[in-house]
Amino acid sequence: MTTVLVTGGAGFIGSQLAERLLAEGHRVVSVDDLSTGRIANLVEARGYGKEFSFFNMDVRADGLASLFERNRPEVVFHLAAQAGVRPSLEDPVHDASVNIMGLLNVLEAAVGVGARKVIYAASGGTVYGEPRRLPVKESAAQGSRPMSPYGISKKVGLDYLSYYQRYRGIDFTALGLGNVYGPRQDPTGEAGVVAIFASQMISGQAPTIFGDGNQTRDYVFIDDTVHAFVQAMDGGSGKLVNVGTGLETSVNHLYRLLSEITGFAGEPEHGPQPAGELRRMALDISAAPSAIAWKPWTHLEDGLAETVAYLKGI
Repeated sequence: MTTVLVTGGAGFIGSQLAERLLAEGHRVVSVDDLSTGRIANLVEARGYGKEFSFFNMDVRADGLASLFERNRPEVVFHLAAQAGVRPSLEDPVHDASVNIMGLLNVLEAAVGVGARKVIYAASGGTVYGEPRRLPVKESAAQGSRPMSPYGISKKVGLDYLSYYQRYRGIDFTALGLGNVYGPRQDPTGEAGVVAIFASQMISGQAPTIFGDGNQTRDYVFIDDTVHAFVQAMDGGSGKLVNVGTGLETSVNHLYRLLSEITGFAGEPEHGPQPAGELRRMALDISAAPSAIAWKPWTHLEDGLAETVAYLKGI
């Protein structure tokens, strides 16, 4: 049995990753400060009894090293982050504190207990800046210019991981995540347009499309994303690996699909295009099959239908 530690473990992705790891027989230590994560997300994980433990702690806390010493994880999944573009624009210092200093605290603690590997939730949607070619390859991160402090902090994280692998002896894989969506995503947060649109449509409210709605993103389903994290335990050494679908989906198209699934017949509201937002994004996922033996399997329509069913409580 492998002991693994998941930071951000009460969050949308982290809690479902913990469940998958527990189901595969690992002992899971979950760390989350509950700033965006929710205790309610841990109900299923807690059903595994002593194989699962939860600690309410900020990844920047001094006590993190002693928590690592007590539990001695072999693999660390680092998902905890300040994860919003807009909050990073408003407070770059806080963003850097969580995303850079928090990462360094995790890496120091992991090295201190001889952990084998850190698997890092990078941001495929922001580290590349505005890409010159689509879908964007991992190599484009070299020399990219992210458009937000969030993207900058995530890109800096890649350089720190490379340093720690080379000089401190801990392996890593960084997953360049597309726009992850699915059950358990918080519709009141700022980072989940699928959850926000779907929950508003279900309640009969008109969602707001910012800008002209032709901006695109690469939407990847939660189950596919969790599978990529698990696969990265034994693959992708020292690599950034894109986790998406390779497909561009516009906000307008997403709106139409969700309207059909929810039965919402209204027209959207419109608002100004926010600063720091990319115009287009799709991730080249051709490296993932060989790097981590992964590819996505969930079609967008199927994933959206499952998300809507969850939000309706079906």
